[in-house]
Amino acid sequence: MDGIIIVRKEAGYTSSDVVTVLRGILHMKKIGHTGTLDPQAEGVLPVCLGRATRAAELLTAETKEYVTRMVFGYETDTQDTTGQIMDSRDYTFSEEAFRAAVRKLTGEIRQVPPMYSAIRIDGQHLYDLARQGVSVERPARTVVIYEAEILELDEKSAMLRIVCSKGTYIRTLVTDIGREAGFLASMEKLTRTRSGSFALDQAMTLEEIRQSVQDGGIGQKIIPLDDIFSGYPQGTVLAEDENRLRNGNPLRLDRICHTGGTNPQPALEQAAQDPEQLIAMHLPDGAFAGLYRIRPDTGMAVCFKMFG
Repeated sequence: MDGIIIVRKEAGYTSSDVVTVLRGILHMKKIGHTGTLDPQAEGVLPVCLGRATRAAELLTAETKEYVTRMVFGYETDTQDTTGQIMDSRDYTFSEEAFRAAVRKLTGEIRQVPPMYSAIRIDGQHLYDLARQGVSVERPARTVVIYEAEILELDEKSAMLRIVCSKGTYIRTLVTDIGREAGFLASMEKLTRTRSGSFALDQAMTLEEIRQSVQDGGIGQKIIPLDDIFSGYPQGTVLAEDENRLRNGNPLRLDRICHTGGTNPQPALEQAAQDPEQLIAMHLPDGAFAGLYRIRPDTGMAVCFKMFG
């Protein structure tokens, strides 16, 4: 099985827990998740199977969408309601101040990662240090909040929909929004509703996956490698260049064509202007082979990653 399966992670599981359980359900070892979700969090977790594990780093970089509920009046050591309360204060609620805080923390912002996170500093996970009562300085990182929509709001809590870049900590965003609005806040619930192009309505719980394996229908639930990169510019090599592609050798742009055609696709000509744009390359029979990039200085397509 080579492809992506969309797991609906349930609260209480880590992303690594999900991979461990899936190995038992699917009876295969080559499985990898596409980014850490907090144990408290629920929702979309794309998991790579077989050859698709080579795509994990690309999927991790995709934009994410979350729905979160935050409660007002206190902060914890974990920035969510599972932690120990570190500070609690009375506050005067202002809807105007809250909406202004959400607007201010939209766009490109600087965020200090929480101590309870999987980030490593000097070889140690921050959460391990935090459990020992150790706090270390964490450099702020730039993240992007593309959208921040208030879904519900009252004097005690709020529900937000957040669309953000990779590496964004929603717990930290909740804390920062509360402080900007003039009161303390902690994250109560978090659901990832989208990761890249994968949405919650595509996701299955581990039990549903187990049942699908028993019923013999799991193959229909796995998104094949070809589909993962369907949104990329597509290229197909001529028959005489098949071995060059199979071996990951550089390819001439004027020899990458439509299936059955002879001219470069317009999308490939545009990609030639962007050295970061990835191209999904196919063998003459249409089988997906790997990802290439075009070097503008030479006009040659060079291998980024093969999936053969």
